[in-house]
Amino acid sequence: MGFFSTAVASSLFFIIVFVLVLRFITKTSLVYMVVKGFQAITDYFHVYQYYRIPQFDDNLQQNQLYLRVHTYLHSLPSLEDSNFANIFCGAKPRDIFLRLDCDQTVHDTFLGAKIRWKIEMHRDHHRQNGHFSIVLKLRKDDKRRIFRQYFQHILSITDEIEQQKREIKMHINVDDGTRRWTAVPFTHPATFGTVVMDVDLKNKVKSDLEQFLKSKQYYHKLGRVWKRSFLLYGQPGTGKSSFVAAMAKFLQYDIYNIDMSKISSDSDMTILLLQTTPRSLILVEDLDRHLMKRSTATSVSGVLNFMDGIASYCGEERVVVFTMSDKSGIDEAALRPGRVDVHLHFPPCDFSAFKSLAISHLGVKDHKLFSQVEEVFQSGATMSPAEIGEIMIANRSSPSRALKSIITALQINGGDGDGMDRNGFKWTGAGSEIHGEDGIQSRRLFFKDNLSMKLYGLLRLGLRKHEQCSDSHSMDKNRF
Repeated sequence: MGFFSTAVASSLFFIIVFVLVLRFITKTSLVYMVVKGFQAITDYFHVYQYYRIPQFDDNLQQNQLYLRVHTYLHSLPSLEDSNFANIFCGAKPRDIFLRLDCDQTVHDTFLGAKIRWKIEMHRDHHRQNGHFSIVLKLRKDDKRRIFRQYFQHILSITDEIEQQKREIKMHINVDDGTRRWTAVPFTHPATFGTVVMDVDLKNKVKSDLEQFLKSKQYYHKLGRVWKRSFLLYGQPGTGKSSFVAAMAKFLQYDIYNIDMSKISSDSDMTILLLQTTPRSLILVEDLDRHLMKRSTATSVSGVLNFMDGIASYCGEERVVVFTMSDKSGIDEAALRPGRVDVHLHFPPCDFSAFKSLAISHLGVKDHKLFSQVEEVFQSGATMSPAEIGEIMIANRSSPSRALKSIITALQINGGDGDGMDRNGFKWTGAGSEIHGEDGIQSRRLFFKDNLSMKLYGLLRLGLRKHEQCSDSHSMDKNRF
């Protein structure tokens, strides 16, 4: 009996020593080898079931379950225990988050079952680009018990995450051999409140978008796909890009900005369209350039099929926005209803828009120089809102100086919206007035050549003589 007790005590001693040694090993650099060996032994005695969740479905569209599972995995606390993970900074400076690297494993547990996930990258021999997939591994016995409940749990968790951490992203098409879209946080500050635009027109657009968000059943009743398209046209600097940002913020839609220069063919453009997700704003800039056959990679018919071909109806809950500088030379058939539902013109800055800019940029609702600004606008001089806004930003410390600079710039433009006056001078708005310590102002002008500079000097000399002969009102208006 004593011998038996001694044997039991010895066995317990060796077991305790083994456990202590094992705990010591797991805290050293050998932990990886020990864990892998233990997993290999465990795998040998159990039968496992594998499930693959591909990034794209058979129709080349984003697999929504892949996106959900991807979000869920990156919310797991066990991600910190992965043997390799990528570290990123969030939208806020102090936010740090992890992202699982390719071919690495993350663990999860559910109702006592142990589950393993892994992200894999696959090369597609039929296409130039590869794709990702997420592989689920769990015991067959556990599969029968938890499978459906586990995926319902994933969907529930990701719904909560989307509600709490919803941020708009901008997706840009790339061609790096493994993916077609890359996404970055969209932090553009523009809203409908900051966009300078006719108030009635702005309210009509907001009302149109609000009605669109609620019209899924109505569109289906008509036998139409739930999407809407806009054309924004106007010269550069008139606010088209800011308006797109405001639309995305208002809708809470991701932006898919299609760069036509990275598209290799018409079919490639169609594939990109199919890979966009619901609740997205699809943006195609400079449509006029592509419809005027200045792009060699895509044909005009390919662009038109992108706008309203059969592939464009393979996804819903989308807003498509096209921009162009001028639509006067475009065939009306390319912009007919169905291809484009709403046309919005962005004109050069007028006096009404100028007053809105003065409020937002300078904090000025009224000023003694406003009458002179209005008079110059009425004479036919024009500039883009971006040009006037840049003058205000450069001179924001002195509203009077900003307004004088705007009057001068408008007079030099002489009614030419691109900033070039009748004598060939181009004024640059951002540096309208540069003030040194001595208070001397210097206007920044671009000249076509030395001859233009000499002509400009003669022109200014003539203006000075004219000013000397002008009445007092004219002197107040021209001497700054």
